[in-house]
Amino acid sequence: MTTGADTTACPAPTASVSRLWRTAAVFGPGLLVMLADTDVGSVITAGQSGVQWGYRLLLLQVVLVPVLFVVQELTVRLALVTGRGHGELIQDHFGRFWAIVSVSGLAVACAGALLTEFSGVAGVGEIYGIPRAVSLSLAAAALLAVVLTGSYRRVESIAIAVGLFEFAFFFVAYYAHPSVVEVGRQMIDIPFANKDYLYLAAANIGAVIMPWMIFYQQSALADKRLGPEHLTISRIDTALGALVTQLVMAAVLVACAATIGHARPDATLSTVGEMSQALTPFLGETVGRVVFSLGVLGAGMVAAIVVSLALAWGVGEVTGYSRSLEMHPLRARWFYGVYCLAIIAGAVLVCAWPDLVAMNIAVQVMNALLLPLVIGFLIALAIKALPEPYRLKGVYLWFVIAIATATTALGVFGGLQGAGLL
Repeated sequence: MTTGADTTACPAPTASVSRLWRTAAVFGPGLLVMLADTDVGSVITAGQSGVQWGYRLLLLQVVLVPVLFVVQELTVRLALVTGRGHGELIQDHFGRFWAIVSVSGLAVACAGALLTEFSGVAGVGEIYGIPRAVSLSLAAAALLAVVLTGSYRRVESIAIAVGLFEFAFFFVAYYAHPSVVEVGRQMIDIPFANKDYLYLAAANIGAVIMPWMIFYQQSALADKRLGPEHLTISRIDTALGALVTQLVMAAVLVACAATIGHARPDATLSTVGEMSQALTPFLGETVGRVVFSLGVLGAGMVAAIVVSLALAWGVGEVTGYSRSLEMHPLRARWFYGVYCLAIIAGAVLVCAWPDLVAMNIAVQVMNALLLPLVIGFLIALAIKALPEPYRLKGVYLWFVIAIATATTALGVFGGLQGAGLL
């Protein structure tokens, strides 16, 4: 009887391990794109929010968790059910003109994002006395090597590992010792009539929902050759990523509000170096510099990978060139060429014009102004391009439209009013 019991018990662990392995293989695009979402521009935006407004923009970070999930879940659904990229679907259902318009918006957003990522890398280098040309050259070389020498799964694994350095921001927030009573009081003290507040609110919205996120996650899922049977796991992957990215944003905001916001509320943080130097007196040399630098490097490097790949995939979906990380660079030379060009151009521009770092918050506001185009196409595709069982419809359709309208309206209104255009 013992032998029989042993025999029947053996397959169970094997089946469990197999299921676990299959689940792990599906995870990645959602978490990766969310880690990239907390890029250098987002970190500086969250930091400036804490300095200028204390914890008054913290509630917005919480509210944006479900908004971010709703938007990216539509991306997941479109990718797994159709097996096609975002640009491809727009071209198929709305024509080449609108596909070009969409990819043009993607290119603008990617250009702005890459400038902020490389500005962050250069800023970290300058903290330790490394010349801008050296730090940017090393970063560009590493980014080129990661993609040119690996498959999609390898690139994804390396990028996630680098992105996990963003968790350093949690230590920064902890050592800042925020007052729980003060956090709770200021979270509900919202100055809706203040133009500067609305401008930073728009920047925070633009720092969370970006065109390249949609292009990247949809293309990445298609590149992994996943199908509708992976929808539940991919949703969990995306939900986890949405929570993590907003917790990182909240941690940066809390750290800056608890330290610089109390001592120097008039401070302007336009570079990573300024933020690190401002935090050092409160958090100490080790936490203020080393830990913060690791978080920024993780944010900048993982975002640079995702942004450049999103651009390469998006342009390929409209022009039709071969595009996959599973292909050899010589077979998909245009795809790899666009990726390399984006990385090199971003590094060279930041090296040549150091003052571009002042664009950080403006880039996030620009993303907010692109929301009508980005979310509009996404909802239209979820209605038109999906078969009946997966189509966006009924009560959930109106729920998504309501959330998208409110988020877009706040982002656009805040951005235009803060810029003095309204």
